Amino acid sequence: MKKLNSLLASRRQKQQGATVIEYALIAALIAIAAIAAMSTVGTNVSTKFSTAGSALT
Repeated sequence: MKKLNSLLASRRQKQQGATVIEYALIAALIAIAAIAAMSTVGTNVSTKFSTAGSALT
């Protein structure tokens, strides 16, 4: 019985480790997508402000 409990506990820990890795990969993917989107938006906003500033002078 102890062997069975030990085996189940070991398997549960391995699954939790895999779940943590999966969540970390998802978080990294979201972070990369957010950085790319903010970079693009930032460039577009900078261009618009430059155009507006040039038009005012």
